[in-house]
Amino acid sequence: MDKKIFLAGGCFWGTEHLFSLVQGVTHTEVGYANSRVPYPTYEMVCSGNTGAAETVEVEYDDTLVSLTELLTIYFKSIDPTTLNRQGNDRGTQYRTGIYYTDPQDLPIIEAYVAAVQRRCPVPVMVEVLPLENFYPAELYHQDYLDKNPGGYCHIDPSLFEEVKNRRGGKREKEELRQRLTPLQWEVTQNGATERPFVNEYDHEFRKGIYVDVTDGTPLFISSKKYNSGCGWPAFTRPIEEGLITEHTDTSFGRVRTEVRSASSGAHLGHVFPDGPAAEGGLRYCINSASLRFIPVEEMEAQGYGSYIPLLTT
Repeated sequence: MDKKIFLAGGCFWGTEHLFSLVQGVTHTEVGYANSRVPYPTYEMVCSGNTGAAETVEVEYDDTLVSLTELLTIYFKSIDPTTLNRQGNDRGTQYRTGIYYTDPQDLPIIEAYVAAVQRRCPVPVMVEVLPLENFYPAELYHQDYLDKNPGGYCHIDPSLFEEVKNRRGGKREKEELRQRLTPLQWEVTQNGATERPFVNEYDHEFRKGIYVDVTDGTPLFISSKKYNSGCGWPAFTRPIEEGLITEHTDTSFGRVRTEVRSASSGAHLGHVFPDGPAAEGGLRYCINSASLRFIPVEEMEAQGYGSYIPLLTT
């Protein structure tokens, strides 16, 4: 089904280009959202008197890409802790915001922002509001970076490459079943738990990156992996905010916090509050079958070279 979400992430040139690269996004348009002045011009918006935010209308097919995956990409493109500023741009028009038209999207957005906030030591400044209005920007702003490849952009170019190489977050179940092993299928799709101590990555401590086995999204890094003795791979945190979603799990008569991949929805494992205190006190207990490990020697060739500096941090 075709849906829309409106995302303000600083200068709209880069934000539009980023989302135009996402598989499942069918149309993008830059404009001015929630303006107090009807049909504002760019000059009027830059004056700060309209209250409008530079925003991108993102139309997408939710059978190909989920709202959660779009939010994952969005949060990777912004600094969510700055107010009225992204990159070199300052002003209320450059504030960050998520504006929705479907009320059913609100719980998804709120849950995602709350997950980011739980891992952020300072307040998240991304506003979440219903869309009041949206006025398309002037023609020269549309597809600006396609027309001007060397034009200004506050987004790291490596994120463009990552999104281009990203596989769709939702795919036909049969294709996925054929690609995964039976154990990988049961763990990621049905929430199964593999056997402790004898799984693939429990004792894997080489340098490298761990990605979602279903869609290749980077999730964990070896520098945050430790031997917890629990029998499964244990990490103190994911690579970045928002890569993981949390869900209450009451199975087997216990209350636990399940974690899933934000991009694909795949079940990963659980998070517990008994991790190393110096690293934040969390233990992400993850099934090996939900991950694919890529050693540092192969990361560049497989498109994960930008993550290599994280291996020592």
